[in-house]
Amino acid sequence: MRAATSGVILCLAYILGLLFTAFPPWGGYAVLALGIGAAALVPRLWRKGPKSWLWVAAGVVGLLASLYFQTKVPKPATNDISLQEKALEQVVTVRGKIEDMPRLTRSQRVQFWLNVTQLDEIVGSDRPVEVGKEVTGKLYVTVPLLQGTGLYPGETIAVTGILYKPESATNPGSFDFKAYLAQQGAFAGLKGRQVNLINEQASSQWGWWTIRQRIIRSQTHWLGIPEGPLVSAMVLGSQTVNLYLSPEIRDQFARVGLAHALAASGFQVSLILGIVLALTRRLPLRVQFVSGIASLLFFIGLAGVQAPVLRAVVMGVGALIALVMKRKIRQFSSFLIAATILLLFNPLWIWDLSFQLSFLATLGLLVTAPVIIQWLDWIPPLFASVISIPMAASLWTLPLQLYAFKVISPYSLPVNITTTILVTIISIGGFISAIAALIWPLAGSALAWTLYYPTHWLIALVEYFCQLPGNSVAVGAISILQLIALYGIICLVWLLRWWHRRWWLAAIVAIALVAIPIWQESTTLFQVTVLATGREPVMVIQDRGKVALINSGDSNAARFAVIPFLQQEGINKIDWAIATTTQQATSRGWSIIQERLPIANFYGNTSSKVDSSSQLSLNPVQFGQATYQPLTSDRTLQIGSTTIKLIDAEFPILQFQIKEQSWILLGDIQPDQQKLLAKKRELSKNLVLWWSGQRLTPELLKVLQPGVAIASSSAIDPETATYLQKAKTQVYNPSRSGAIQLTADGQFETTLELTEDRASLL
Repeated sequence: MRAATSGVILCLAYILGLLFTAFPPWGGYAVLALGIGAAALVPRLWRKGPKSWLWVAAGVVGLLASLYFQTKVPKPATNDISLQEKALEQVVTVRGKIEDMPRLTRSQRVQFWLNVTQLDEIVGSDRPVEVGKEVTGKLYVTVPLLQGTGLYPGETIAVTGILYKPESATNPGSFDFKAYLAQQGAFAGLKGRQVNLINEQASSQWGWWTIRQRIIRSQTHWLGIPEGPLVSAMVLGSQTVNLYLSPEIRDQFARVGLAHALAASGFQVSLILGIVLALTRRLPLRVQFVSGIASLLFFIGLAGVQAPVLRAVVMGVGALIALVMKRKIRQFSSFLIAATILLLFNPLWIWDLSFQLSFLATLGLLVTAPVIIQWLDWIPPLFASVISIPMAASLWTLPLQLYAFKVISPYSLPVNITTTILVTIISIGGFISAIAALIWPLAGSALAWTLYYPTHWLIALVEYFCQLPGNSVAVGAISILQLIALYGIICLVWLLRWWHRRWWLAAIVAIALVAIPIWQESTTLFQVTVLATGREPVMVIQDRGKVALINSGDSNAARFAVIPFLQQEGINKIDWAIATTTQQATSRGWSIIQERLPIANFYGNTSSKVDSSSQLSLNPVQFGQATYQPLTSDRTLQIGSTTIKLIDAEFPILQFQIKEQSWILLGDIQPDQQKLLAKKRELSKNLVLWWSGQRLTPELLKVLQPGVAIASSSAIDPETATYLQKAKTQVYNPSRSGAIQLTADGQFETTLELTEDRASLL
């Protein structure tokens, strides 16, 4: 028992040391200090507990873990392709080997990782081009769909395209592309145009991908799309079927809390071991052990080296060892050993979200599911298990999901319970079909065809729940302290008997811990945010629980900038929506937003000067229950404490009165029209100028006399920039500095630095 306790303490110390790398550079030393403090205090309070030397050793292990983590953090080599400054933003040709199976992006481009070996410049800027330069590094590559079809891991290719460095998140809540690439060990990307095989004879080489392709093609042959790729994803994991499984299907499953059904993890491993042990139950234990190990290794080859897969496999190996030794396995010890082994193999996984969610869900199944089953002893055991498993997993993963995604799915638990039978049938049938496909593809297709109706019903159920109102609720960003407190409450209920019967009190405290700060902030917050969305100006006004959105941007801006920001702020309804233009691209942006959030009042400028061929009508039918009204120049809108007036509908030009500040939003206006605008008397002075970044005439700038200027586009006209600099105007560029926020005290803040600091912790 003492040896087991010592092992648990040292494993936990190692994991704690890795977690404390979130607080560089003293995180590891903090764990050492905790170990020394525990050595001084714990033996006095717990006389039969571990000795002082063990606590000191635990502190040392935590310190060594943090130092070990730093040695594994990816850093670009001296000849890394990301350091080739002269080639950045230029058309180049890179050669290298494809590392993984290509996947399909939302923009219908093929993406893959390329281990580069050579760089050829095509166009030089006032200097000779470099050809055949040896480089190293990992490259994030996207190519057109036709160019990426038929590419497989291990192939050596040459890709021509534009080399670029990734950008950090420029808007609060948006995806940090730079941090994501760095976590994968890549520091540059390539927007490819053309792909050429270096050695076409080598393209038919064998690999695990050939077996995957055999299974996927066999299951898709008679099932069709999307049913076929979905069955393959539930067998092999979506990471290996990304090229065939549409992003829309993945999004729908994630939105209702079924993303785990498309991830290779413990369910598949349990299924494999169950089938293998059932087939070999009459054979010697050694044969069962070898068969189980071989099947698990084969599954790793098919699913790929992913943290959730390895976690499940390591725990499966532990179960096989216990079987051979005829001993009862200690599930928590097996769980902790699996976590430690994987983090010794790759300590960077401690900050991998799939790793975290996988282990938390497993911990919930080990310690909480049995308790829930006892509570449900009045119903049949099968139904009790169906309810307890998703409930326990959801309980342990919910705080992390709130922290990472800022949204929850109210229908997650009902969906998981409702679809359990379908998911089980499809998974078992999919495995049998996959095994048959390896022997005879036609047999695999025939068996997969029998899964059509269960798969079709599963997709229909997911789509139904996605269409229900409130299918996802934005909670807003919670702090790291709230996250720690929530897991502290869960652990109290798990470990202390006093809390076992008072779990309801813990639930109330946990809900209050999240809900009260969010409610307090929403009812008192006044904030104006200009998002970084390119040339299209987008503003969000938050005024004590009321929200106004001016413009949506195009579909990409709406999906990757506006919606993530609204989710981070805990916004679930837009009270006022204003479209200053009705271009087709921006109309698609509004449609995307309306699918996720209800809009109460919509004001559309139908007189804006755009190409009639690209203009769409914005009407009440498009926006459901929204009250639609045209935006005209003869009325002033009152949005909370903010007033908005349309000065000119054609270009357009809007004037805002935000607190004590006057703002003006200028559309794309020609110089002669700017001179006419300068003669209008209703224009305020010493205001905040918000424009695209195009050239503004000195006459107009003299009239406006802006104290602050915000340029939506990344490029600002040089003459205008010089004039503003001489006038000592404070100029902001969201495309470079990140979103601009006006706080209640009238101060402007850029959010890029805050976003980078937050990303560095994760």
